[in-house]
Amino acid sequence: MHEPAKTSNQNVTRISHQKTGSTGDPPLGTEEGVKQSVNFGNEEVLPVPSGQWPDGTGGSPVLPKAGASFRWLWTGDEALAQMLQEIESARRSVCLEMFIVRESAIAEKFRAVLVSACQRGLEVRVLIDALGSIQLPESFWDPLTKSGGEFHWFNPLAVGRLGIRDHRKILVCDDQVAFIGGLNIAPEYQGDGINSGWHDFGLKIHGPLAKELARAFDEMFQLADFKHRRFARLRKSIHQKTVWSPGASLLLSTPGRETSPVQYALHTDFEKARKIQIICAYFLPTSRIRRALSRVAHHGGKVQLILAGKSDVPWMRFASQSMYRRLLRAGVEIYEYQPQILHAKLIVIDDRIVYAGSANLDIRSLQLNYELLVRLEDEDVAQGASDMFKSDLKHCRRIELKEWVKARTVFAKIKSRLAYLVLARLDPFLAIRQMKKLRAG
Repeated sequence: MHEPAKTSNQNVTRISHQKTGSTGDPPLGTEEGVKQSVNFGNEEVLPVPSGQWPDGTGGSPVLPKAGASFRWLWTGDEALAQMLQEIESARRSVCLEMFIVRESAIAEKFRAVLVSACQRGLEVRVLIDALGSIQLPESFWDPLTKSGGEFHWFNPLAVGRLGIRDHRKILVCDDQVAFIGGLNIAPEYQGDGINSGWHDFGLKIHGPLAKELARAFDEMFQLADFKHRRFARLRKSIHQKTVWSPGASLLLSTPGRETSPVQYALHTDFEKARKIQIICAYFLPTSRIRRALSRVAHHGGKVQLILAGKSDVPWMRFASQSMYRRLLRAGVEIYEYQPQILHAKLIVIDDRIVYAGSANLDIRSLQLNYELLVRLEDEDVAQGASDMFKSDLKHCRRIELKEWVKARTVFAKIKSRLAYLVLARLDPFLAIRQMKKLRAG
């Protein structure tokens, strides 16, 4: 696959916790360093007691750092319950951005607490991807809009732009508490991911990054209807950027073949890594990422992949399997998650760097969608992520090279090759053509 060249026009924001700014090395996600400074010295950031979440609950791991804390949510049940609780506790504003909302009891619960927030006088805004939630009738949100809330479809359906999608999943309450991850609002995400429900994670964030996630939501909410100038709605300098704070970076990517902040940060970390652990629902990375993973394993490092043993997109699983043989030969360990459909996205590097968010390691997430990842550099948070990884390994089947080569039939190889061509070649080709027409119009 043709690798995009590195760009030098990425927009980077540094979050400073000093009233006079901060100094240090340029954050990952940029090749230029810091272009803009945002001072949070006068912002209201609640103090976080060591080892305790600001709402008084427990949870592990929790990282108090510069007014921020991070808490892993191990299951869909836990994440959805925490999200509902925070909406109910919100005092000023709620922003919800989702790829999929499926008409169901859990969606009605979210609608009910959002309507209640409107009735309490809060600013409530909801942004849902029009294609991802194509089965959801717009009338579903009538109770919200009648109560004073705002609802937008992102990129209302039109033949000439179907390939441009908002895959981000964000909930922000009061600009102080945020949730990210792979979870959508649908019945399949309810459960523990072992006995029932798809397997996915969430990350609860308290502090300055929550405010930046709210700002990212604001930009997407303004972009949603696609009625303003075509060039402006796809301009990289506005919507593609890295927001950096001590120990954490928010990586926001947009459609296009240019190297995004997500790709640049991953390339940089993978090139220096000795240990990489990845959980990925849709694994179809660029050739550069594949080479980086193989290089780490070939030179004595440890690379472990937990991929889907069951998938809601079978063709993606077939396409991923087209890469197994080469990766296994390089020494990469591949495991397939068995109990339920895998939908999680998690990367742990050298037991100290963690990536979490909406992006998979596939071509659509890396080059075609609006996506986000949070990069955290802290051993305590990484330990929590590693614990989740180790827990998942207990429910996986390891793929061994000899058995894999022996078991692969000609028909299986044809399916994998065809799936790869559709998802890694045809889909990007069509999406890029749509983007070029939009920019030229």
